[in-house]
Amino acid sequence: MAIRFIENDKRIFRLDTDDSTYLIGICREGYLGHIYYGDRLYGEVDDYLLRTEEAPYTPSINKRDKIAFLDSFPMEFSTGGIGDFRESCLKVRNEGGNSGCELFFHSYNIYKGKKKLEGLPASFGNENEVDTLEIVCEDSVLKLRVILSYSVFEKENVITRSVRLENKGNEKLKIEKVYSACLDMDNQDFEMISLCGSWERERHIQRVPLHYGKQLVSSIRGESSHQEHPFLALATKETTQTQGRIYGMHFVYSGNFIAQAELTPYDSIRAVIGINSEEFSWNLHPGESFQAPEAVMVYSGDGIGKMTRSYHTFYRKHLIRSPYKNKMRPILINNWEATFFDFDSEKLLSIAKEAKKYGIEMLVMDDGWFGKRNNDNCSLGDWIVNTDKITGGLKKLADDVNKIGLKFGIWFEPEMISPDSDLYRKHPDWAIAIKGREAALSRQQYVLDLSRSEIRDYIYEAVASILRSANIFYVKWDMNRQLSDLGSSYLDAESQQELFHRYVLGVYELQERLLTEFPYLLLENCSGGGARFDPGMLYYSPQIWCSDDSDAIERLAIQEGTALIYPLSVIGAHVSDCPSHSVGRITPFETRGHVALAGSFGYELDITKIPKEDREQIPNQVELYHKYNDLIREGDYYRIASYRENHLYDCWSVVSEEKEEVLVTYVQVLARPNQRSRRILLQGLKTESYYWLEGTDEIYTGEMLMNAGFLIKGLLGDFRSRLYHFLEKK
Repeated sequence: MAIRFIENDKRIFRLDTDDSTYLIGICREGYLGHIYYGDRLYGEVDDYLLRTEEAPYTPSINKRDKIAFLDSFPMEFSTGGIGDFRESCLKVRNEGGNSGCELFFHSYNIYKGKKKLEGLPASFGNENEVDTLEIVCEDSVLKLRVILSYSVFEKENVITRSVRLENKGNEKLKIEKVYSACLDMDNQDFEMISLCGSWERERHIQRVPLHYGKQLVSSIRGESSHQEHPFLALATKETTQTQGRIYGMHFVYSGNFIAQAELTPYDSIRAVIGINSEEFSWNLHPGESFQAPEAVMVYSGDGIGKMTRSYHTFYRKHLIRSPYKNKMRPILINNWEATFFDFDSEKLLSIAKEAKKYGIEMLVMDDGWFGKRNNDNCSLGDWIVNTDKITGGLKKLADDVNKIGLKFGIWFEPEMISPDSDLYRKHPDWAIAIKGREAALSRQQYVLDLSRSEIRDYIYEAVASILRSANIFYVKWDMNRQLSDLGSSYLDAESQQELFHRYVLGVYELQERLLTEFPYLLLENCSGGGARFDPGMLYYSPQIWCSDDSDAIERLAIQEGTALIYPLSVIGAHVSDCPSHSVGRITPFETRGHVALAGSFGYELDITKIPKEDREQIPNQVELYHKYNDLIREGDYYRIASYRENHLYDCWSVVSEEKEEVLVTYVQVLARPNQRSRRILLQGLKTESYYWLEGTDEIYTGEMLMNAGFLIKGLLGDFRSRLYHFLEKK
């Protein structure tokens, strides 16, 4: 069993993965304290790190300085209003208007397996894969029960955490803050790693030293956002890809969040992650409960790369549910950058016919097929096929595409409504807006109020009826603006601050319904590119559009940051035309293909118009995808070099589980005069095995490739790339 309760005078919960140990202690008053999280411990454990035997001592010994104790004790789950002035994880206000909360240990339960989280995406595992601990705490004044859940996935070195609140009293409580995880520990000269950016440059890695006070990333945009990401890691200064200690926290949620590290004057760290408390509250009536989302925690004592591979394996095995998660997905061509809104059936079929010649397997019809949608100023909400464009209707188009030999996919933006739409003219109150205030437009559109069941029902039926009408294999679900002007005509005044969270729950309900009726639908989530690229969405879709910037060189930093915590198989990556729509850059077609191979591969261009020499490279890229996708989708990812750091070149590899096959991708961004061969050090191979470089007579030992390195030779020019495929020689 991965979880034990050591029931002696120490009273310690012990959670063990293959390579890590997590310890929770109960002090004499009943406060839960964090003792240890780090490398696996094999012997007896102790609680001396709680420091209860030194000043300021526990309240039972030193009642006159209870506040000093509460403000320094390493709380397992912190609360506010009682004397702990660090960031609290829980703030609950009673009917009298007071918000103090103090939790004491009540009971616990340890069991095999893991329960679902009601209405929320969450990890899963059977009784042989995961053990769960539930610690019940109570505030006897508020009559509030707090259940802290910990699920231990031993093989993946993952501990997930979540929190459930239950009102056991007779008065209504108002939850004003509830985070999902807290980690209190001594500072180890930490640096904070986060993922930041904006539209078309999402998830760039940022690493900065911690300073006293609070450092955070967050979103109040109604989505996880382009700008920040619901992840933070604390790494010691010496931590690299292959050595050092790192603690990762990732939030399984698609709305507002906060991920924060606080360095206190006592040189302790409090790291928290959860729903952002800004514009959040929840009315918890007697007998009701509230479930907070899940946080995924990983510790690695062997560098960033090991943390990365833990997240990758965990998400592949225990978060993604799609029947396609372990399958090669069809190579698609999307018409957006090819035609934008200017297309009809004839144009789409011409693209499909040309695509089929070169081995592409699916046509995706993007925005512009419904209502009067000839630009982005109208028709969102009117999900009626525009038969002036789609001659003979959608079924005929899908059938014609299928006859050519391609699968057919379609784009939706179901959560939005245009002011110039039949739906808005009929139901203006369905849009999120503050009564009496003109709501701000973004991309000439408003957001539908998903807290209302009739709106969710309308959206669902609009999408489902289209899917029932034709042979549609794939759906791209888009969301192109943030939430603002928070007001619901459905919610009463006391409940308006529930809207952000209810909106996210509505998205989850819609996608769950969709996949229940259409279980073999390949769903790809998108939000103006990568604004809702988060673990919550992975629960519903096995791939997410990574960024609207598909320029191969810009994608290096975007995909490096994304692959820090996400498997390559979930990263939507396409070959697009040049000059790039985003930056105007011209890169070799070969390089664009090599970069896009590190994801769910496809094309974003007009194949009927691209240069002949580019078009003739597509069959080779298709062949490479079919040859390497099993390895890329299921292998172990190693970051070898970062263009973000060295400003010259980028390099990564994928190694098969049995370490018999290795694919190295090298991208030379900038060439230098008098450039010699470049030495790179491979990782993750068998030391004593021999590896043959395919297509050559070169054979190396794993030891030489990892310790002495491999030479990149004969690569001239900017934006050039190569693939190197090594096979173990038996």
